[in-house]
This record gives sequence, C-alpha cells and structure tokens, in this order.
Amino acid sequence: MTQKRATTTVKVRRVAAALRRWREDAGLQLREASGRAGVDFTRLSRLERGVYRVPAEDVQRLAAAYGVTDEKAVEAVAAAAAIPPGTGWWAPYAGLVGQSYLDYTELEADAVEIRMFHPVIVPGLLQAPGYARALLARSVKDVGPDRMELLVALRMGRQQVLTRSAPPATLHALVPESALHAEVGDGPLVMRDQVRHLLELSERKNVVVQVLPLSAHPALAANGAYTVLDFGHPWLPVYSVDTPTGGSHSEDPGEVTFLRAAFEETAEAALPAEQSRDLLKHHIERLNA
Repeated sequence: MTQKRATTTVKVRRVAAALRRWREDAGLQLREASGRAGVDFTRLSRLERGVYRVPAEDVQRLAAAYGVTDEKAVEAVAAAAAIPPGTGWWAPYAGLVGQSYLDYTELEADAVEIRMFHPVIVPGLLQAPGYARALLARSVKDVGPDRMELLVALRMGRQQVLTRSAPPATLHALVPESALHAEVGDGPLVMRDQVRHLLELSERKNVVVQVLPLSAHPALAANGAYTVLDFGHPWLPVYSVDTPTGGSHSEDPGEVTFLRAAFEETAEAALPAEQSRDLLKHHIERLNA
C-alpha cells in the first residue's frame, strides 16, 4: 500500500513532533527505532518530519516500541492523528488566507489557556466586528467587500474558543490604554462598541482583561505583539509573534519561557482586573458624551 503524502497541517506536524520526542526520550537513533518498531527507516523518517500523515495505529505501535507508559499521552496523540486533515470550522478558509494564519487559528482553537498582548490595538480575541472591520480596512490593501467580510468572519470565528461547549479556554489579555483613545472609523460609534464589548468579555469567568496604563514604561511593549498558548497534556505550549508578513509560531521552550516571563512582568504593571473594568466604564462614558 502506498503511503499518501500528508496535508501538512499544524496537527500533522505536532503529532510527528510527539513521535520524535518519544523516540529521543527512549535514547534511540532513527535506524534503531525503525528496527525495534518494524517500520521502514525512510517511512519513519518521513512520519517524524510530517511528510506523511501518521495513522493512529502507528502512533500506538511506535509508542509501545519506545516504551511509552503514559497511556493518556498515547491516547491524545493517537486521537489527534485520527482526525482527517481539513477538519475544523476554519477549513473553508484554506487557500483564502495565509497558511501561517490558518495554522495559528487551529492551534488557538485547541488551546486551554491563552495569554495575549498587543502593544497598540485591542487583541483579536477581544475585537468587536466593527472594530475588526475598521482595522482590516486600513491594514489589508485592495480588498473587496466580500473578502473583507470573510476576514472579519474568520476573526470572529476564532472567538468561539471562549464559548465552546467543551470547557472553554481561559484568556488573560493585556490591552494598552492607548488603544482606547484611538480614533477608529468615523466618529466614536466603533470605539464605543469595542470598549463595551471589552467590558462584557471581562465579566466572563474565563476571561481576565487588564489595561496597561498610559504611564507604563514603554520597554514593556518592546517585544511587540505576542500570544502564549497552553494545551492539555501531552502537547507542548506554543508562542506566536505577530509580524508584518503574518506572524510565526514555535514550540521552542526557551522562547516560550521568555515570553511567559515578559507577559507576567507586563501584567504586574497593568491595572488589576477590577480597576481595568472601572477604566473601561469611564471610557464608555467619555465616548457617549
């Protein structure tokens, strides 16, 4: 039977990375692992690189060969391997937006804990439709009405991670106070709706919103916009960094640790959640005046 080349989704790559970690934890070189598991060397190499989608039964076979005793981890990786590529509410957007953005969306949808900071604007998971539309109108060039609504719908769709029927993700977001003063759209309506949306979200049990005051040291924003995603066992955390070309993400432990520490330092300088809500109410009153 000919092995089909994988649709290289982020889930395929994460399953492959889990297999590689198990092999390395067992102290096995690739050829030795191939012999022990009874899997062709070339095929095993390609499975570990995500060239081929890993069948769930291969996950279990390789885990047994490597002496993995964590049954929950094996079950989780096998279950992820069994999900067909292109599954997920974001699948219809494939080919319409960049692959990096789709990969991030899939990661975000699987997260159980999200830390998010943007030094200039309200972060995406907290954006109201009108605010998102106003930002996209300035940042995405030569976009027609249909594509604009597609981009807004994708951004709004990401927010279901906070309301899903399975335990929703917890979100800790840091919002710069300067973003609340920005003129977005014609008149105060767009910004007023956005601040009201922020206030409503901040009252959810799984959402913490802190406002970074104007008086905060500018060095706290020096790392730019970033997100740290945590997942259920056995998946490694991921960090994502925004860039003008669409952003990038990685499981690099050192970078994750660095950005977690940066986030905590910024959170300590931000207003506590209750004071942040009071400030949001003040801005709603200001925008209503």
